[in-house]
Amino acid sequence: QVQLRESGGGLVQAGGSLRLSCTASGHTLNIYTMAWFRQTPGKEREFVGGIMWRGGGPYYADSMKDRFTISRGIATNLLFLEMNRLNPEDTAVYYCAAGFGIIGTRTSPDYWGQGTQVTVSP
Repeated sequence: QVQLRESGGGLVQAGGSLRLSCTASGHTLNIYTMAWFRQTPGKEREFVGGIMWRGGGPYYADSMKDRFTISRGIATNLLFLEMNRLNPEDTAVYYCAAGFGIIGTRTSPDYWGQGTQVTVSP
């Protein structure tokens, strides 16, 4: 089992920035990819981007690459999501995810965190 816990969500004004963190624990040795998703009420969960856990750069959904940056902590089981120039449409619950294969728009993770709320005020 892999446990994921997000932190760093909150309320931010439009134009501002926020950094989310995700801590992975448990049987993390075989994790291949970690990723971020987000979800707003009434909509499907949306892929933000991911990163190969043992090396390699991040990759993003096309609509996310300009303002969002994914990184991982060195020698730690930490995943980060840096969000810049936020707007009210970015308001969502943001989820950390981990998988034993590639995670993307068409492939689901094996594990989910419980999510952290991000609210962007006008």
